[in-house]
Amino acid sequence: MKANLTTILMCVVTLLFSHNLFAAAAPLTEEQEVRDSVSQLDKPLYNPFVERYLLDEVKTLRTELQAQRAELIGELNKKQMALANHSVTYATDTVTYFFYLVAGASSLLVLVGWTSIRDIKDKALTMTDQEVTKLINRYEKRLKSVEEQMNAKEKLISENKSELERTNEIHSMWLRASQEVSEEQKISIYDQILQLRPDDVEALTYKADSALELSEPKWAINLCRQALQIDPENGHAFYQLACAASALGELEEAALHLQRAIDISSDYLGHADTDPQLRPLAESGRITGLTVKSPD
Repeated sequence: MKANLTTILMCVVTLLFSHNLFAAAAPLTEEQEVRDSVSQLDKPLYNPFVERYLLDEVKTLRTELQAQRAELIGELNKKQMALANHSVTYATDTVTYFFYLVAGASSLLVLVGWTSIRDIKDKALTMTDQEVTKLINRYEKRLKSVEEQMNAKEKLISENKSELERTNEIHSMWLRASQEVSEEQKISIYDQILQLRPDDVEALTYKADSALELSEPKWAINLCRQALQIDPENGHAFYQLACAASALGELEEAALHLQRAIDISSDYLGHADTDPQLRPLAESGRITGLTVKSPD
């Protein structure tokens, strides 16, 4: 009997110990499967939300602009109504006081006997018409000035709205260009950006970069010259000129352009060592002779 009880207890302990071992081994197996899956990934599991962020920012700006426009129109309407109320009140009070004055003066003149009631009435009406006409003209000028200001504000708001829409479209094109692999497609997108904004220096310099990738250094030089006419201190344009000159074998000129880019931003010196476009310049040893401009 004791032997059977001992055997049963041993079986129960063995089953519990096996269950614990299996429960401890299961998470390790799942963790190993997750690590194997992650190591076999060839691209990240997520994408940056840059485009969504820009679109939300543009939407917020458009909403704020519309709210500002509505608030401005409301304030102008309130000012216009208040001005009209003040004008009417002032005109009414002026005419009333004027009639009191005329009535007093007329009574005095009648008592003195200088003129008749009819003459006083005619003169009073004439003077009243003149004063009322002056008041009307004065407030018409003020209302016209307010209207002109409102039209100017409305025109400015319309221009800002158009510029905001243009900026939104250009941002979308830049995002498309960053996702393109074909240099020809990138150049096509840069051309669309330049149609909307002809003085976009970044579009010109990045188009020059694509031209270099297509082995068109002369085209890249022409684009960089256009960019420098707009912004003479654009470091990216000088850097692309250095790459184009290096591709053409004009190493001295390439070194001068690269030094000019480094003077504007010392970051270009770090890029120059690994840039394949500047390999001829690096192999000639001229990059090592370039210096970083010390801050004043």
